[in-house]
Amino acid sequence: MDSDDIVIPLRADRARAGIAPTIGGSLTCFHWSNGGERHDWLRPATREDLRAGTADRLACFPLVPFSNRIRDGRFRFGGHAVELPLNQLPQPHAEHGHGWQAAWRVVARTDDRLTLVYDHAADAWPFPYRAQQAIELTADELRVTLSIENRGTEAMPAGLGLHPYFPRTSDCRLTARVAAMWETDPEIMPTTLVDPDPRLGSSEGLPVDRVALDNAFTGWRRAATIRWPERGTCLRLEADPPLGFLVVYTPPGASYFCAEPVSHCTDAFNLAAQARDDTGMLVLEPGASVSAAVRLRPGLA
Repeated sequence: MDSDDIVIPLRADRARAGIAPTIGGSLTCFHWSNGGERHDWLRPATREDLRAGTADRLACFPLVPFSNRIRDGRFRFGGHAVELPLNQLPQPHAEHGHGWQAAWRVVARTDDRLTLVYDHAADAWPFPYRAQQAIELTADELRVTLSIENRGTEAMPAGLGLHPYFPRTSDCRLTARVAAMWETDPEIMPTTLVDPDPRLGSSEGLPVDRVALDNAFTGWRRAATIRWPERGTCLRLEADPPLGFLVVYTPPGASYFCAEPVSHCTDAFNLAAQARDDTGMLVLEPGASVSAAVRLRPGLA
């Protein structure tokens, strides 16, 4: 299949976006086209990326039914001793849930809106659920509303969020008000809550090209601003409750960085089992659902 057949385009005035339902229900691009000028707000996927068929090479993917890592892929909940496949070898942990490595179904489509559904039957994850994404594009905003519904007969632990990849430049800055940061061990698992870098919450912003982070921040106010001074552009990232955590990933030497709005901290299920009440872990009763919208609002600085 040609890469053009994989991507469904959305258009709204100057705004363009692409979605690859069969590659984790992922976004492949989000940009403005003004005449011959193009502003990419997310890392655009190449044809080679699409042929590779993995969501972590694209622009943004959904996180369901949990985000980030579960230590050793194991946790206990409601009488279940859950042991998940390790899906990011050689990492020794389960990562980012199921949605990003599954095909999603298109259930509604217009020129500027796409609705996708992913149904997960009970398996190593013993809780059946349905996830849905409603992706809407306007001239000034890309909105992704993500939801998850417990379709089983017992309570289910849950989490959700988005994993966007933003273009990274030498002077790019990220500003977000947060309360604390989880320090991590060599396996990127949480150890201790510490004060965040004060530049992150300042008007100056955190210089993402000069720090190395792969950390979850707690007490996020569900709003962040990214500035690209060299380009004269900026982007406002906003999220609804319960997305009260922000994961920031700035791998050294990469052409991208990530600022991920999520509902819980890394390894939340295991930390909650240790009687912590600040993990953000959700519990969905049978038939219950949770949803949250994430909005990307670009502009010229």
